[in-house]
Amino acid sequence: MAKRTKKVGIVGKYGTRYGASLRKMVKKIEISQHAKYTCSFCGKVRRSP
Repeated sequence: MAKRTKKVGIVGKYGTRYGASLRKMVKKIEISQHAKYTCSFCGKVRRSP
């Protein structure tokens, strides 16, 4: 499949709505939310939903 978003990434779902500055802030937040992390309890590497 072709890559559909080059600059906007995960916030491409918002299209042209909400303004560029707000979408950049949301992009930063959502990338950190969905990042891989190590579980402090069991030690497994998981991805946040």
